[in-house]
This record gives sequence, C-alpha cells and structure tokens, in this order.
Amino acid sequence: MEEPNETERPLPDSKSEEITPATPIPSGADRTAPEAVEPPAPPADRRRFRHPLFVRLAHWLNVVCLPILLMSGFQIFNAHPALYWGERSDRDRPILAMKGVRTESGEIRGVTTLFGHPFDTTGLFGASPDDSGKRYRRGFPEWATLPAHQWLAMGRRWHFFFAWVFVINGLLFAAYSFASRHLWRDLLPRQEDLRKIGRSIRDHLFFRHPAGEEAAHYNVLQKIAYTGVVFVLGPLIVLTGLTMSPNLDAAFPGLLTLFGGRQSARTIHFIAAFTFIGYTLVHVLMVAITGLWNNLRSMITGWYSLPESGEKHEETN
Repeated sequence: MEEPNETERPLPDSKSEEITPATPIPSGADRTAPEAVEPPAPPADRRRFRHPLFVRLAHWLNVVCLPILLMSGFQIFNAHPALYWGERSDRDRPILAMKGVRTESGEIRGVTTLFGHPFDTTGLFGASPDDSGKRYRRGFPEWATLPAHQWLAMGRRWHFFFAWVFVINGLLFAAYSFASRHLWRDLLPRQEDLRKIGRSIRDHLFFRHPAGEEAAHYNVLQKIAYTGVVFVLGPLIVLTGLTMSPNLDAAFPGLLTLFGGRQSARTIHFIAAFTFIGYTLVHVLMVAITGLWNNLRSMITGWYSLPESGEKHEETN
C-alpha cells in the first residue's frame, strides 16, 4: 500500500524575500567617540574693590565740609567784598570789588569791578534781594552764604570749626596715603602715564571713556587732578587762611613773607576757593556721565563694576 505523498512546501522566492545582512559591530579601534560639548563658561566677575574704607570716609567728610566752608567763607567776604594785593587795602585800586550803587532814580544796582573794569551784576553780586524782594547792598546773595542773612560772627564760627575738621581730615588722609602706599600706587602719575596725556585729553573732549580693567584704575588726568587738589590746593588754601590771622602772623611771620602780605594771602585764598568749586563741578560732571550709580556705589561700598566691553575705550595713539 502506498503511503500518501506529503504536501509539498514551496521554496522561498529569492525575489520576494531578501535577506538583509547583519550590520557588523565595529571593533573598539573603529569606534568614534561623540564630540565633547564644553559647558558654557560662567559669567566673569566684573566687580573690583576700588576704594578702601578710609578713602571713602575721608571723601564723604569733605563732601560735608566743603559746602559749609565755601558758604561761610562768602559770609565773611561780605563784611568787606573786595580783594587787594600786598599788605594793606588800596581802596582806589582793588583787584576785585562788589558794591551796590544807587542810581539817580533811587534804584540800587550791583556793580562788580575786576581789574578796573566794571560789570553790572545786579541780583547776583553787589546788590541782591532779601526775603521780601527788596534789593540791598551785599557781596554774595543770601542763598550763597551761611548764615543767609548778614551775620559775620556766626559765619566765622561755622568757618573756623569746619576748617579744622577739613585740616585734620586732610592730614589723616595724607598719612594714610603714605603708609598704605595709596599715593605711590594709585595717585602719583608715572612716566608712562604722562605719555598718555594727549590721548586722555582727546578722549575726555569726545566723551570716550575706558572699559574693562582699564576703567578700574585712575587715568592720568584723574591722577594729576587728585594729587594736585590733595597735596597742592588743599595746603595752599589752609596756609593762606592761617596767614589772615594776626595772632598766627605774630607767631609765624614767615607766612606774610611767603604770600606777600595779608591782603595777598586773602586774594590767593579766594582764588583757591573758586578753584575748588571748578574742580568739584568737573568732578561731579564726570561722575555723572561715566555711570552715576556705579561711581556712587563704589564710593559707598568700595565695589566698582567694570563697564561692558561694548563701550570699549578707543586707542587714538
């Protein structure tokens, strides 16, 4: 008996079914490591410690002293609003004189004479209104003096007290500058600084200011100004003030010889005071245009933030 034939199974069609070869696994030598991605760099710390505590204290004490000294000094000047040269007052040839002149109509006009040339300065110098609006003879106006009304004795008290505060503060600052080398390190211009005066003047005229690390240090004009004010203008205004004292002249007669007389010392004292005013105005202007809050914060906390590199200082040499 024949056994039944097994059902024939069709052979696989080579066209309908393709065998995909296995992907070879690369050996260790053939493997390429993925490209390493560096983590982003942390933001650079742009803060610099610029002003030590003693410098900040001395600065703000001067901020208090100078306006009081100037306003009380104008009060003292109003007792005799004229300047001369030499030992005595030559009322016929003043260098500067502020006076009130009554016109034919009875009106008081202020006239300021400088080297013999008169100028009408009514309302400011020579004649100015009081609280009621009535004009009267007066050198500097009420808003510029301390006290506001004419009171020579009180003006002298204000002036002499804060003058000694100013002197002691200046002496302590000078001692600190020498002891800590602040003078040599930060204030005195070096030879390489002096070579940059031309560039620094041009940069200031065009309001170009340094950025980055350069901004953390005083430029050559700042060094000259700060050194000149602290070690030249400050001692000059103190010595000329002392020369106006008859008691000190008796103890130190060389002061009169040094300045050419008491009236010469008074004139130099007056010029030095207005030099302080000019310096302060320029100083405040530069503080404002180079970053008011940043500069104020550095003089309060000591920490200064470097300006962004987008405001890069241009090299002009």
